[in-house]
Amino acid sequence: MKLQLFQIDAFTDKTFGGNPACVVPLDDWLADDTLLKIARENAVAETAFFVDKGDKIHLRWFTPEIEMDLCGHATLATAHCLKSILNYPKDEITFETHSGELSVSVTEDLYHMDFPSRMPIAAELPDIISKSLNIQPKEVYKSRDYVLVYDSEEDIRNIQVDRQLFDQINLDPGGVIVTAKGEHCDFVSRFFTPQASILEDPVTGSAHCSLIPFWAARLGKDELFARQISDRVGELFCKNRGERVVISGKAKTYFVGHLWVG
Repeated sequence: MKLQLFQIDAFTDKTFGGNPACVVPLDDWLADDTLLKIARENAVAETAFFVDKGDKIHLRWFTPEIEMDLCGHATLATAHCLKSILNYPKDEITFETHSGELSVSVTEDLYHMDFPSRMPIAAELPDIISKSLNIQPKEVYKSRDYVLVYDSEEDIRNIQVDRQLFDQINLDPGGVIVTAKGEHCDFVSRFFTPQASILEDPVTGSAHCSLIPFWAARLGKDELFARQISDRVGELFCKNRGERVVISGKAKTYFVGHLWVG
């Protein structure tokens, strides 16, 4: 079976920046174990698979290890694939997903994703996570992911994770966000996932479902500019809308080709 394969860098306008995602269009769903094997073979943080049902596009996301409930950068990559490569005729794309209906609108070179808000609440940090970090947070919160708040952007840049310790905790399907007020943006972050083949996710759209309401309340503003300061760096334009958030970003096509299954 021959399938189309696209690799797209999300939350950036530069090749080799942002977060790479693979996108695979399907006519019908393949077996889950086949989808997982394709994601593992692609060896990027997320592979998105979609089936166009006409009124809605059914979308699923797989890491090399598991199926995810929500993924921002692979959703952005899928929207970019549809609009910029496959000539999807509408300026608003509706996706049916495990997290419900998600819409992505397009204006010029920006993709605007309407996602659920996940305001984190105060929490205790598991001892094993604390011991795995070289710098301790000032505040700890949790939604799907742990949200660790630090004093400065410099702290975020300097955080190191002892993977041997970190991998002892299972947060499936969540991870650990570290964040602080930004020096040249509203806030910065990094994202780490225990027991994943890729420890640090370069740019994590779904993490901003928690970061946007948190920093909107903290900074007293509903429109924010964020940077995820991994080695690849990503830029996110954010809006807080109560029960929803809008996460916007750019994308760049890296690779267009085919894969063969079977």
